[in-house]
Amino acid sequence: MQISERPNILINHVSNDFPITETGRAEWRIANSATINRYWSGAEAPASRHAAARLLWSDTSLYVRFDASQSEPLIVSETPDLSAKTLGLWDHDVCELFIAPDKNQTGKYYEFEASPAGEWVDLIVDLTSGMRRIDVEYASGMTTASSVTGEKAITAMCIPFRAFGKRPEPGEMWLGNLFRCIGRDPDRGYLAYNPTGTTVPNFHVPEKFVGFEFRK
Repeated sequence: MQISERPNILINHVSNDFPITETGRAEWRIANSATINRYWSGAEAPASRHAAARLLWSDTSLYVRFDASQSEPLIVSETPDLSAKTLGLWDHDVCELFIAPDKNQTGKYYEFEASPAGEWVDLIVDLTSGMRRIDVEYASGMTTASSVTGEKAITAMCIPFRAFGKRPEPGEMWLGNLFRCIGRDPDRGYLAYNPTGTTVPNFHVPEKFVGFEFRK
């Protein structure tokens, strides 16, 4: 299957920080929407599994909000622990952000995940040795918010730029991708903003990262 590349994501700036729990803030109206409607293979996913991601940035933080259709049973922990990262969260319903601040070194990037239950995980992934090395001790200081109403799930993250050791300048381009996992095997859905096109589901393909352009 020929997979068309998705366009870069333009991230608009907000003057003031705001609590990530306030997912209805007016600031989100200026955020561009990135539609996540295809599986990692490039095949169209059912509309009932689509999501849209919106990104904003302030002088201190990166904000991400996923608005997702949720017509099937949630796959989340019965006893979610929001006080610490949840390793293995990728086996649940989850929205994910991969981001590489250094566009010349995309083999080293950051992975952030949040579930509709508010669980989260933050990792550093390093592929530069030819093997996948993961820093599970990484502590970004990310915060999350979530809500499920009817057939809509909202999952949001706030990641301080100190987590990357740098802050973007206006016009700067980072690289990354956005994902959603939903459902159980054998019908589990692995959706990607820019499909990775691998034989089996695999999000760890930095060659398929798109530009994240910070606008001010």
